[in-house]
Amino acid sequence: MSRIVEVQRGGGEGALVEDRVAVEEPLEIRVGTEPVVVTMRTPGHDGELAVGLLTTEGVLKDVGDVVSVKHCEAVEAASAGNVLVVELKRGAAVDLAPVRRGFYVSSSCGVCGKASIEQVRWSAEPVSDGFVLDVDVLRSLPGKLRSEQKVFDQTGGLHAAGLFDGDGALLCLREDVGRHNAVDKVIGWSVLAGRWPLDDHVLMVSGRSSFEILQKALKARVPVVAAVSAASSLAVELAEAGNQTLVGFLRGEEMTVYCGGERIRHGGT
Repeated sequence: MSRIVEVQRGGGEGALVEDRVAVEEPLEIRVGTEPVVVTMRTPGHDGELAVGLLTTEGVLKDVGDVVSVKHCEAVEAASAGNVLVVELKRGAAVDLAPVRRGFYVSSSCGVCGKASIEQVRWSAEPVSDGFVLDVDVLRSLPGKLRSEQKVFDQTGGLHAAGLFDGDGALLCLREDVGRHNAVDKVIGWSVLAGRWPLDDHVLMVSGRSSFEILQKALKARVPVVAAVSAASSLAVELAEAGNQTLVGFLRGEEMTVYCGGERIRHGGT
């Protein structure tokens, strides 16, 4: 997930020293023999990324249809490790249209390249009420997330997404150059681990909350999304429409609750 390069510090006049940078490489995802999408990602947990992306984009209609996920061996050496095949049950229903977006996804923004903004406004039912999270548990999440960002410590160049239960236990953390990739990896983990749907979990991201992060969380039925940084206007709108709790600037005792504050319990009440 990281690579050593030679750099000069101090304005480029110093001696060459070794440093680590985050790896970014293309990944082609196929459903059976059908190429579906190419995404730029940080290698690692590729199977989770593929399953998460196909699930949150609506390609998979039933998460139980996944039979296997493995790297394709029948490719040239230069592509080894960068072509992934998702095999589904015979007769499984799939819809490839949602990811027909010019056959390329930028690592920085999963929405970029889609034919139109309306294409990403697919409908999903609002999440249910009932899940409540203690405010002290919520405040503890950024520290837990940060302490497990191992590759970020080496490179300073990766986003992170973490999945927590209602008691604040970190269940899964994934890092990637793309914030939406990190979220897809976490969601893919939940599908493969049999924890789907995530209607009693919290998703925490290391940067800002974008529209696509909320969209993916809504698809996964996540009721609470928190971020270290700000939320975009579309993220707030989608969270409100999806009956989700959206929290930003979660740092220490501080936080900004954009919507859904009724899920946050204060003083044990």
